[in-house]
Amino acid sequence: MRMHNPPHPGEVLKELCLEPLGLSVTEAAEALGVSRKTLSSILNGRAGISPEMAIRLSMAFGTSAESWLNQQSIFDLWQVEQRQPTFHVKRLTPSGENPNPGMEPSRS
Repeated sequence: MRMHNPPHPGEVLKELCLEPLGLSVTEAAEALGVSRKTLSSILNGRAGISPEMAIRLSMAFGTSAESWLNQQSIFDLWQVEQRQPTFHVKRLTPSGENPNPGMEPSRS
């Protein structure tokens, strides 16, 4: 079951990792070996967590890189699913199989 409007992983990072340790963005960025701008973009939901950042976070906070990437994937997928009705996609089926049961296949 998918989560309804999951939080951006940056929000999770801020609320569950930085705030409990009393870390500023500058302190956390230095500890992670990234720029303040990079970390700020993640925390404010303007950038996602890359595999490299996931490794850095796992090393710094004793978490798994997979958990950070999973959060990002869930967030990204939910965002795209909100736009799904606007996609113009045709259903692909094996040759000769009718993609619309109950209707005759078109003969082009």
